[in-house]
Amino acid sequence: MSTNPPDLRPDLAPRARLTDAPRPGQPTVGMVSLGCPKALVDSERILTRLRAEGYGISPDYAGADAVIVNTCGFLDSAKTESLEAIGEALTENGKVIVTGCLGAEPDYIREHHPRILAVTGPHQYEQVLDAVHVAVPPDPDPFIDLLPASGVSLTPRHYSYLKISEGCNHKCKFCIIPDMRGKLASRPARAVLREAEKLVESGVRELLVISQDTSAYGTDIRDRDFKHPIIPLARDLGSLGAWVRLHYVYPYPFVRDLIPMMADPGNGVLPYLDIPFQHAHPDTLRRMARPAAASRTLDEIAAWRSICPDITLRSTFIVGYPGETDAEFQTLLDWMDEAQLDRVGCFQYENVAGARSNALSGHVPDEVKQDRWNRFMEKAQAISEAKLAAKVGQTVQVIVDEVDNDAATCRTMADAPEIDGNLFIDEGFEAMKPGDIVPVTVDEAGEYDLWGRLAR
Repeated sequence: MSTNPPDLRPDLAPRARLTDAPRPGQPTVGMVSLGCPKALVDSERILTRLRAEGYGISPDYAGADAVIVNTCGFLDSAKTESLEAIGEALTENGKVIVTGCLGAEPDYIREHHPRILAVTGPHQYEQVLDAVHVAVPPDPDPFIDLLPASGVSLTPRHYSYLKISEGCNHKCKFCIIPDMRGKLASRPARAVLREAEKLVESGVRELLVISQDTSAYGTDIRDRDFKHPIIPLARDLGSLGAWVRLHYVYPYPFVRDLIPMMADPGNGVLPYLDIPFQHAHPDTLRRMARPAAASRTLDEIAAWRSICPDITLRSTFIVGYPGETDAEFQTLLDWMDEAQLDRVGCFQYENVAGARSNALSGHVPDEVKQDRWNRFMEKAQAISEAKLAAKVGQTVQVIVDEVDNDAATCRTMADAPEIDGNLFIDEGFEAMKPGDIVPVTVDEAGEYDLWGRLAR
């Protein structure tokens, strides 16, 4: 049992979990998956294809004939982490194939690690498979290994990420994701729904909808039936009987049309929006090349809460962006006081090779960034603590993530895995199991987590 303070990287996916044991003599591949949930879905798709071809999936370096490292290139610190992971895999195993966002810079990777076998870019599944075939030729047992391509999951079996599109049409100056992953490319709604149905049939109780820009889903499809296809998609997903949690939702005006679904307790779409506001001062937002109407955003938040008073709002912000003055930062703190967001993560600005923000004037010293991060998180923590204290005495629905000797670790509808808080049950939890959804009365609240007991 562990509490859940905010991390310096609020974009990270849960740790990948590999549980299947390969048969003796089966060709095996290991996987190191870094970065965000979207990268974790890519890892799952690669392993699913390999498993269908007869490969075993190894949970460690020693048992693998080769290792795939799915990298992150979002920040320079993430690139450093990716290079370290590649180096560790080379030391421990020796046969390493690199893919993912940092794979868009093959020369940079080979400069540091010339011994790698191959490099492919993000979501280049066929090239990854080709590299594996060369490094570890397939040798399936036709009576055991050649199974239908059932999904390999790197998350606990009761929740799953559901990626609905790739790429992004925004041109934020601090971000190079569109350069690495391209423009918005939405999956057909029927394919998304078919995958969601299969996941629910296999026991998934919570679908975490992800993309680079979830609100814009389907707007790249010319002959579409709906102006804003995310609305009917969310409605259809909500009818499947699982919790549906929406991540990375830009606050376009039509997002208001999603809120009545969240207010309907009979609908599976949770009253939860993950919205990347990034900042509140209009000048900072302009330098970011983002919409600069923070006051109208407050009006939208008020409208959402008027429709669905129980809605939980999560967001991430950047402090220390080039040119951010003390006054601009204070505007962000004041905006937080007004917005009263429930869940908040924060990055300290970093230069990223290829980002247009690198060329901006007025870069903020590291010590000032750290001070602003500390002050921002102190503000966010106080808001979180007050909001959670107000839940004491309420009865809420929770989903069970883990049960050990000390407690059942659960999440409310207001909590996404890994990035938000937990609710702990430390009495009468012995019969509970992961994936159970049960009513709990909240007894105690902390800064980010809750404690409670099963409701009678």
